[in-house]
Amino acid sequence: MKDTTSDGDRASKNDLAYHDDPGASPTYIGNPKLRFEAGRALVWGLVIGLLWLTVHISQSLLVIFGAMVFACMIDGGARLIAKVAPIGRGWRVAIVLLFVTAFFVWLGYFAGSQISQQAAQFPSIINEQLARAFAYLQEQGFAIGANDIERLAGNMASGVGTVTKAIGGIFGGVTTLALIVIIGIYFAIDPRIYERGVAWMVPAKQRSAFYDTLSHQAYTLRRLMAGRLVGMAFEGFFTWIMLAFGGMLIGIDPVPMAALLGLLTGLLAFIPNIGAIISGVLMVLVGFSGGVDMGLYTVFVYFLVQNFDGYVLVPMIAKKTVDLAPGLVLSAQLIFGVLFGILGLALADPLLAMIKVALERRSSRRKGDIEPAQAPEPA
Repeated sequence: MKDTTSDGDRASKNDLAYHDDPGASPTYIGNPKLRFEAGRALVWGLVIGLLWLTVHISQSLLVIFGAMVFACMIDGGARLIAKVAPIGRGWRVAIVLLFVTAFFVWLGYFAGSQISQQAAQFPSIINEQLARAFAYLQEQGFAIGANDIERLAGNMASGVGTVTKAIGGIFGGVTTLALIVIIGIYFAIDPRIYERGVAWMVPAKQRSAFYDTLSHQAYTLRRLMAGRLVGMAFEGFFTWIMLAFGGMLIGIDPVPMAALLGLLTGLLAFIPNIGAIISGVLMVLVGFSGGVDMGLYTVFVYFLVQNFDGYVLVPMIAKKTVDLAPGLVLSAQLIFGVLFGILGLALADPLLAMIKVALERRSSRRKGDIEPAQAPEPA
């Protein structure tokens, strides 16, 4: 027999059943429509709470992502060693860490004395060049006084403080770097544990897609970081060679602090676009301290290094990594730099690449162009 009971009658019966049940919860909603709307409100509340929590712990999340980037660099080195030495993963990771430690020990003991002496002279040269620049502007009729210089210095300090607020000073920067290194080493030793732990939180039907996206993101990140390290080494070494010895070919004395400028150029190359601008300004300021000819030569060296890196080296690497539009990368750097400071500025590029890979894999799965993936095993 067909049930002709209306929804209102069913709701009334449910309400009566609830009132007749002495063990029912006082928060129970008998009306199905009200329960549905309450469920929707709960979902939206959870989404808003999750967004608030993400913003609140964003610095910690960036540290974890930085550790993942560091772990990918270690993993890339371990995979290169595996091509020539078929030994266990733990031994290969240990060899990579040993080489990294040896490099920094060499940098500290053998190159550190020269670089430290140059670093001590660096602020005075920069201040002297800025004073000359202000004096030149005054000669050209610009009304710039001591108070204006102090106000500009204060604004620059305030701006730097805003950009670096995520670091929290020198101690905070060292602590953040130490956390990234320590967590990254744990990730690199046995990444399978952490992959499996995250996969357990993903619905069973979506785990194949999760492993597929994760494997492609790891592959892209390894390539991206390998290219970044190659670019950093090239820019730093070539800048040092050109500043220290290149000028002799045209009768120009070696540029002061060539080793320090080469090191700064290589380190700042980790931050695309913005890092090149900062290193170029420092290089030119130091160059003009030795005269106009030396200053013009540093301008030439800067454009030579940056053009070769930008038009030859980077495109060759980009073809094998991920194609990111320069304007998009620069925009992401500005946004992440304002929101999260230096750490966000440095990690904007790899984070943008990971988002791009995730969106591409999702689009490919919807089109049915890829097969489900299984859990990857670390090499």
